Amino acid sequence: MANKKIDEATGIETVGHEWDGIEELNNPLPRWWVWTTYLTIIFAIGYMIVYPAIPMLHSATAGVWNWSSRGQLADEMAEGAAKRKAATDAIAAMSVEDLVKDEKLMPLAIAGGAAAFRQNCVQCHGSGAAGGIGFPNLKDDDWLWGGNIKEIETTLQHGIRSPDDAATRTSLMPSFGKDGILTEAQVGDAASYVLSLSGSAPNDAAAQRGAAVFQANCVACHGTDAKGMRQFGAPNLTDKVWLYGGKREQVVGSITKAHAGVMPAWGKKLDPVTIKMLAAYVHSLGGGEDFTSAPAAPASGTDGNAKP
Repeated sequence: MANKKIDEATGIETVGHEWDGIEELNNPLPRWWVWTTYLTIIFAIGYMIVYPAIPMLHSATAGVWNWSSRGQLADEMAEGAAKRKAATDAIAAMSVEDLVKDEKLMPLAIAGGAAAFRQNCVQCHGSGAAGGIGFPNLKDDDWLWGGNIKEIETTLQHGIRSPDDAATRTSLMPSFGKDGILTEAQVGDAASYVLSLSGSAPNDAAAQRGAAVFQANCVACHGTDAKGMRQFGAPNLTDKVWLYGGKREQVVGSITKAHAGVMPAWGKKLDPVTIKMLAAYVHSLGGGEDFTSAPAAPASGTDGNAKP
């Protein structure tokens, strides 16, 4: 007590610290602040008892309410699934051919497919489904394997060149330059001819030489009119839709060393109802075909639009 220093002006004890003549008063904490601190301590103890809080070796204490964020999510997912059950059961009970004709269920299937697309497909096809180099645009009407809803469902189910599905859609374009099937000059002429088909290059002497190269090597898959054959997944070369780029060097590169992109067999990863809803969504994007307007081809799927 003898060592206490009292501030003369206020009569309050100082804390004993002094700097450049300035001293701090030892005022007591406000009562509301003290009680708030005590209440937060009590709340923290209660929280540790009620909720998972104390880390253990492989988990944490469960808490007397046995609550977890994972459990809450599972409950919310189950509640949502229960609300959708009537619609999903109806979709499961019908074929996609009938689904596209159902004015009530088709919008629900499209909405569900849009959600599944955002979760599984945007990584390759983009958020707007417009694709990019090596990834097909799903919004136009240029299809490799067919664009009606059944064909789209088939491709979603079995994929394209998916190694884990025996029924996957498979096509293989030779690497004409890399494997020595054509010379560098012949590859260049073939590229000139292919580009001339869509008006992207003049029909000059190189293109005319390339026509002979094309007839000798390419018509078996692309057809004599170069408009492709869906049974082989061979693209139409007469339009300006290109999967791997339509610049001359890109076309030369595709002929020299053929591409072989892979689409997963989603039937191995998603349930049949989700596959149907995805097919409905892709079909609705603007390029979906009906069952009479598409060129004749065996039932298969779609890999979007593509070129060599």
